[in-house]
Amino acid sequence: MKTNAQTDTAQAIKYVYSFGGGRAEGDRSMKSLLGGKGANLAEMSAIGLPVPPGCTISTEACQYYSSEGHTWPEGLEEQIEEAIARLEDDMQAGLGDPDNPLLVSVRSGAAISMPGMMDTVLNLGMNDEVAEGLARRTGNVRFAYDAYRRFIDMFGDVVVGVPHEHFEEAIEALKKERGVENDVDLSGDDLKVLVERYKAIYRQNTSHMFPEDPREQLRFAVNAVFSSWDAERAVKYRRINKISGLLGTAVNVQAMVYGNMGPNSGTGVCFTRDPSTGEHVLYGEFLVNAQGEDVVAGIRTPEDISRMADHFPDAYKELLEVTDGLEKHYQDMQDIEFTVQDNRLFILQTRSGKRTGTAAVTIAVDMVREGLVDKKTAVRDLVEPNHLNQVLHPQFKDMDAYKSDVIGQGLPASPGAAVGQVVFSADEAEAWKADGKQVILVRIETSPEDVGGMDAAEGILTSRGGMTSHAAVVARGWGKPCVAGCNEIVINYREKSFTNGKATFEEGDWLSINGTTGEVISGKQPLVEPEMGGAFGQFMEWADEFRTMKVRTNADAPADAAKAIEFGAEGIGLCRTEHMFFEGGRIQAVREMILAESEKDRRKALAKLLPYQKEDFLGIFRAMAGKPVTVRLLDPPLHEFLPHDEAGEKEMADSLGISLEDVKAKVAFLHEFNPMLGHRGCRLGITYPEITEMQTRAILEAAVELAEEGIEVLPEIMVPLTGTLEEFANQKAVINRTAADIFAAKGASVDYLVGTMIEVPRAALVADEIAREADFFSFGTNDLTQMGFGYSRDDAGKFLPYYVESKILPDDPFQSLDQKGIGQLVQMGTERGRATRSDLKVGICGEHGGEPSSIGFCYRIGLDYVSCSPFRVPIARLAAAQEALNEA
Repeated sequence: MKTNAQTDTAQAIKYVYSFGGGRAEGDRSMKSLLGGKGANLAEMSAIGLPVPPGCTISTEACQYYSSEGHTWPEGLEEQIEEAIARLEDDMQAGLGDPDNPLLVSVRSGAAISMPGMMDTVLNLGMNDEVAEGLARRTGNVRFAYDAYRRFIDMFGDVVVGVPHEHFEEAIEALKKERGVENDVDLSGDDLKVLVERYKAIYRQNTSHMFPEDPREQLRFAVNAVFSSWDAERAVKYRRINKISGLLGTAVNVQAMVYGNMGPNSGTGVCFTRDPSTGEHVLYGEFLVNAQGEDVVAGIRTPEDISRMADHFPDAYKELLEVTDGLEKHYQDMQDIEFTVQDNRLFILQTRSGKRTGTAAVTIAVDMVREGLVDKKTAVRDLVEPNHLNQVLHPQFKDMDAYKSDVIGQGLPASPGAAVGQVVFSADEAEAWKADGKQVILVRIETSPEDVGGMDAAEGILTSRGGMTSHAAVVARGWGKPCVAGCNEIVINYREKSFTNGKATFEEGDWLSINGTTGEVISGKQPLVEPEMGGAFGQFMEWADEFRTMKVRTNADAPADAAKAIEFGAEGIGLCRTEHMFFEGGRIQAVREMILAESEKDRRKALAKLLPYQKEDFLGIFRAMAGKPVTVRLLDPPLHEFLPHDEAGEKEMADSLGISLEDVKAKVAFLHEFNPMLGHRGCRLGITYPEITEMQTRAILEAAVELAEEGIEVLPEIMVPLTGTLEEFANQKAVINRTAADIFAAKGASVDYLVGTMIEVPRAALVADEIAREADFFSFGTNDLTQMGFGYSRDDAGKFLPYYVESKILPDDPFQSLDQKGIGQLVQMGTERGRATRSDLKVGICGEHGGEPSSIGFCYRIGLDYVSCSPFRVPIARLAAAQEALNEA
């Protein structure tokens, strides 16, 4: 039982905020409370734009509903009723009044835009009496019953789960009966018949009559939007996009304006700039005599926004003025939904537009040049680090070469080239991806239920829908190539095939799509990497102006190093020497070394490897002239260099001139039950110091020779898997002794550093001791995560997805650094190391070094650099710049 004080507190909480009609009880800063849509509706109302009035139910109400057994907080019902009364007064109409009916839309809107994730209900307030009254009032029977049948469809689908396909089948059947092709060709009387059929479908699927009371309809609809926050597709979308920390979704209840009242009405979606290329042109689509959902649902193919001037010249002129003003006000490219009712323009919503990586960079640079934003704003707010993944996307090698293989032409919905095997369902896409296959997801149209498969696919192809359809919007946001609305192909889900009238393609066939041109191409077309420059180069220069943390790369070969330099790397943070051992004839020398029974024989084999290693370092140091290069000494256990089947063992025996039995005996001897924690890393160098000597000699001889050529070389030798000071000191002594011998023999020397990789948890705990001897630390967060969690990275795939889905873990810790646990080891090791040695250089070289949230953590705890794969270097540069700007 609640006390009076508790009741007063509950009633004091404001859950409902009105907008429009000369009032705005919120603004754009209130996104966490009102959602992005609600905050922007309030903001647009405040600056005087033609926004249909309404109210927003806050995310706090959704949070209460989710956590308190799907009940409403005290006071919410009364606040909604008060807001509806104000809305009725603004519109001079009444909810449920057949003589002067007010209809409303009910839409979701979380703080972060999630296209298609939440559900919408239009024309709420409709019933038999209202439909008749609306027909009388407007003199348009068709309009009234079109609105009614749409409402039954949406309410049935969204609120009570009647499959939309049932309603779609009914309208298709009626069109066939009447001998018409398009929905708009059905008459008002036809739609009256359809309404009765829709109500029968509702009754058959729910065992209830369709609700006639508008306030009951509203309560059901609000609950449906609240519930959709926890729907599987919404949860999956948030997980894929790493969206967390939100209270829930807000609910926007807004007076309906009608784009389907006749030829002087319409609806559309537009972007203030091209979301695919960034070009400064109004971009979008509209439909005459239609409601908003028709544009994004892909049910009818819309017209280009420029044609709107032919239908509604005055409204189009006003739209141009509004879009220009909104972009200047928000200082960002806007995605705007609008409706024209009897030639009068209404703005339904605006939000920052989803865009491709290419468009994001172009827009940011152009807006700075146009004086709309400064460089700091452009770098901090207008480009997301993962946008740059898209800029680096491959393209087709020769677009002219495949012209004869083009089997269809659709809309270029999301740029880039994609190649994969055809699948026809989201589940198949996810399953095939899990098996290591590349797939193209082919659908008639996508829906929010498909997001898992869309994420798994290399690219998406739809036969229906426009540039602002679900498939197009989601693909652009993720940077996946997408071709939409390719109506030349006919898809048969049952047969798992599609045809273009000339050829049939089945599940598993190879297909290529060009999301930049809209072409669909048969076969597996070759791809090439993109070139940097232009707006990208300018934007990254600006990012570097604000960045304070260095970004290095993980590279094992001169070609990798050169690519990383092209992407802006400031050195190599991890060069894995063992990768060099697998090339060409080197593996035989490695195996000779492993099979050697004495130090003398091992040294003989290592002498064969020395020139190979030295040549590699000459190439890498030359590519990285003047930049630091951290070389990790041999890390993996020796058994990784041996064959793992009898055929390989026989081939090895024959090539080395020894018996198969000797090979088998050595393989058995080197076998380990847990090699990740076995005889590897510094343990190899301690038991076989001649390996450390050879590698040190290759590194420093190459460095000295290049220094004599006038090339600046900055070698950093890294001892792997150190767990104790004594281990590190042992290897450092070998390195320094070898270096002294080389410098004495050559009569020349170079400066070099000796440091260690912190990847054993104990090393982080005793970092103050290790720092007495180490010149630098580099955190190997891949192995540190394995050992810290006790997860085998090779086996964790069997349970980690379930852990993330079940919220046992917020993210896969091998993809995004576990800041609460593993991150504390990194922070502790850094602080303890620098307590001993204040000038200790500290970096991170796991793949976490290219993941934006992990980079932010590294910046905040004071690391000197992050190191990642070459293609993630630009992402790391931008993430580091944004972190510095956010702190400023």
